[in-house]
Amino acid sequence: MAKVKKISGKTVFGLDIGTRSIVGTVGYKKGNEFYCLAQRIKEHETRSMLDGQIHDIGLVGETITEVKEELEKAVGMELTEVCIAAAGRVLRTVTVHSVLEFNESREVTVEDIYNLRSMAIEKAYEEFTSEEDAAMSFYCVGNSVIRYYMNKYPIGNPEGHKASSISADLIATFLPEDVIDGLYKAVEIAGLRVSSLTLEPIAAIQVAIPKNYRMLNLALVDVGAGTSDICITEDGSIIAYGMIPLAGDSLTEIIAKECLVDFAGAEAIKRQLGEGEEVTYEDIIGLPQTMKSADLLKVLEPAITRLAEEAAEKILELNGDKPVSAVFVVGGGGKIPGYTDILAEKIGIQRQRSVLRGEEVMGNIIFSEDVKKDSTLVTPLGICLNYYEQNNNFIVVTFNEKRIKLYDNDKLSVVDAAMQADFSNELLFPRRGEELRFSVNKKARSVKGQLGEAAVIKIGGREANIYAPIHENDVIKVKESTQGAPGSMTIGSLPEFRDIISVQVQEKRIDVTKYARVNGVYQLPSYRIQQGDDIEVLDYCTVAQLLEFMDILLPEDKVILVNHKLADRETKVYENYLVSFTDRSELEASEAEKLRMREEEKRRSIYEDAGVTDIPDEEELEEEPVEKVPEKEVISIPMTVMVNGGPVVLTGKEEYVFVDVFNFIDFDLSTAKGTLVTNINGAAAQHLQPLKDGDMLEIYWK
Repeated sequence: MAKVKKISGKTVFGLDIGTRSIVGTVGYKKGNEFYCLAQRIKEHETRSMLDGQIHDIGLVGETITEVKEELEKAVGMELTEVCIAAAGRVLRTVTVHSVLEFNESREVTVEDIYNLRSMAIEKAYEEFTSEEDAAMSFYCVGNSVIRYYMNKYPIGNPEGHKASSISADLIATFLPEDVIDGLYKAVEIAGLRVSSLTLEPIAAIQVAIPKNYRMLNLALVDVGAGTSDICITEDGSIIAYGMIPLAGDSLTEIIAKECLVDFAGAEAIKRQLGEGEEVTYEDIIGLPQTMKSADLLKVLEPAITRLAEEAAEKILELNGDKPVSAVFVVGGGGKIPGYTDILAEKIGIQRQRSVLRGEEVMGNIIFSEDVKKDSTLVTPLGICLNYYEQNNNFIVVTFNEKRIKLYDNDKLSVVDAAMQADFSNELLFPRRGEELRFSVNKKARSVKGQLGEAAVIKIGGREANIYAPIHENDVIKVKESTQGAPGSMTIGSLPEFRDIISVQVQEKRIDVTKYARVNGVYQLPSYRIQQGDDIEVLDYCTVAQLLEFMDILLPEDKVILVNHKLADRETKVYENYLVSFTDRSELEASEAEKLRMREEEKRRSIYEDAGVTDIPDEEELEEEPVEKVPEKEVISIPMTVMVNGGPVVLTGKEEYVFVDVFNFIDFDLSTAKGTLVTNINGAAAQHLQPLKDGDMLEIYWK
């Protein structure tokens, strides 16, 4: 081996495994500069790769071995790990929007952002698997947040801000398992282990578009041999990936037919285009040939136009059907004269804004060897530089006795393994019990269920949490979280039930607890509310409930008065009502006295109506029996009617009509307060309509 070169940083070996050739690069990064120690290129002897995908693993592995051995001689060290990139030939992308709601506005934490991102990735998995062939296995090989939102408004980073919700737009990229396995097996044949895997457009962007440019709406087109890989940047992020299965090989095949040469000869002719006015070659007969570059380009023009048109259409599609601000082109296929101009025209931007990126973007690349700095080196160098941005590869872990493969972005945790193993994210976090829903006085209420226990997680037998990092060959065991108890509440816990009804009983203030009916049935305060219950908390109690509350057993000779009116046990008692009890005989005497006073008032009215001012007392009338007109004897037959829901006893007459009721109730007729409503048994009453015992009367202002 050659003498080991002086290295002051972590050495990186990168391989660009392309359709036409394999480019190996060894170097290291120091500060902002990358020192390229050596670079070797080896073309495939056969078409062992097509459109960026390995078709013959063995042959590709042999070519990698040759590149590796040449580099080991050049740098004087053994190479065991390698960084690689996958072409976008079978790349799939999913863009999702995920929202994380909080119960109340609070400060956003790192864990909140992690949970939001996990939700978005899980949503991307679900959407992707629902659209793709279930027979094929895909792996998420990368994801990036396009934009964060706080309370539905865009924000750069919500951490530390106070919010009621955060959300994110996230793009996730997927590749089939066979593509990844093919790349891994090919490098394993060369005795290498993959230390980092990225996508070719992501690698190219490391060199072609510096981070400070990614705030702009730009497109990067990596025109290789079999595919043209595309990515779009905006607001500092890669917002879309794409690919067209058309690139430099389509031009090489036309040259081969036009010039009568094999594929390798056609590649050599293609490289001469743009370097001079003529191209020289030897045809398959062995005859030397010379052809003007302009003539060959005229033959290629339709194919170049088609290649640029398809790339432009894909760029517009990925960018929401609007032009990007500029286009950067890398890769050997993009060097063909006229390509960047046609691309600009088809996108609808100025020609100066569609450019080939090469030496001008390699200011921070220091080469130890004399190499030609052009667009073909952008992706190989980017693969090495991406190692420092994202050190990743695939690892295998055991999750609940199931072996799974994970794309390692150096930030893998238990939750990532759970998602790959189809273990629901919900089963990792404590789950709430069923919410209790019911109504109180016709208004909907709910009580949240209790939180259960979080999942029990062990890595290698040691307790861990969902955020614990995981590594190669870890054995992860997860016992799913539990669901908490359902929402629960008693009637006595209702705020309405805790109020009281204050009434006056026999000149004493009594505070009565409220009563409640559930689905029409009275229930005790200890009653546990059930799902869907219709609860009515009453703002009154009955006389019977009041007596029970006061623990009073009322004798049969006692009568009940509510607000000085005769009542029974079912009479409703509201806040500040007056309740009293009296002997039945006292009530009858009191009623007789009231009757006498009313008769006296009527007698005086008769005299006043006749113009008599000197009204004799009843005693004086008794002293003049000769002058007194005998009156018919009055027979008093008591009658009980219900007035506005309460009993009223009528006395002093043999028969009664409707207007007699006003002598026995407290109802002010002196001032009208609206329209007077009078009903008997639900029908409009006449003033002189006879009454019967038990009639139901209604009297109120409307």
